[in-house]
Amino acid sequence: MLTQTRSSFNFHGRSFLAFVLTPSAPLHEWLLELDDRAAQTSDFFASRPLIVDLSKIELTKLELNSFLLQLQTRNFRLISVEGVDPSWLAPALEPLPGGKNTPYPSQESSRAEHAEKATEIQSLTLATPLRSGQSIYFPNGDVSISGSVASGAEIVCGGSVHVYGSLRGRAIAGSANNTTARIFCRKFEAELIVIGGFLKSSDSFDPDLYGKPVQAWLEENTIMLKIME
Repeated sequence: MLTQTRSSFNFHGRSFLAFVLTPSAPLHEWLLELDDRAAQTSDFFASRPLIVDLSKIELTKLELNSFLLQLQTRNFRLISVEGVDPSWLAPALEPLPGGKNTPYPSQESSRAEHAEKATEIQSLTLATPLRSGQSIYFPNGDVSISGSVASGAEIVCGGSVHVYGSLRGRAIAGSANNTTARIFCRKFEAELIVIGGFLKSSDSFDPDLYGKPVQAWLEENTIMLKIME
């Protein structure tokens, strides 16, 4: 009698990029600002996984539920909430591994992690253009693109962004609240730029900057742009 063996399961790892929102009090004003940002850059928030970090404000359970309900009515893709008592949350919104509610590692493991990070690559250079729909995520440092970044493409990095061609897509520098990060490009035609969590969209850019070599930086929580000489 022939026996048929069942093939083994195939497991595949896949990473994704989620953005963290850090609300500040009063929440009703923060929600109004969020609505304004979402209206200006609807494609930035659409279908993007979001994490809410509430560690900077104090909320009762009732206030938390009210706030989360208001977020849900805005159709954001909320996947996790940090900085509150996990028992207050539905299982689907509990903190992800590595989030604010994860216990601190031991001193020995912290030393090992620090030593490992010290050897990590601090910059990434791409010799090819970034096409529409492509996304680069590099949390360890700077990203340099020797070609252009097409409309609909996206760069996200922990350091600064350097584009030696046209920047037509989205550039997100200082993704881990690095407020000293900058954005440089040879030809400025960006859809959206973000530095240290603060964003500026194309409808608010000075038309005189279009097509020029530009650098952007953060100054007193405001993104500044100027033409490079």
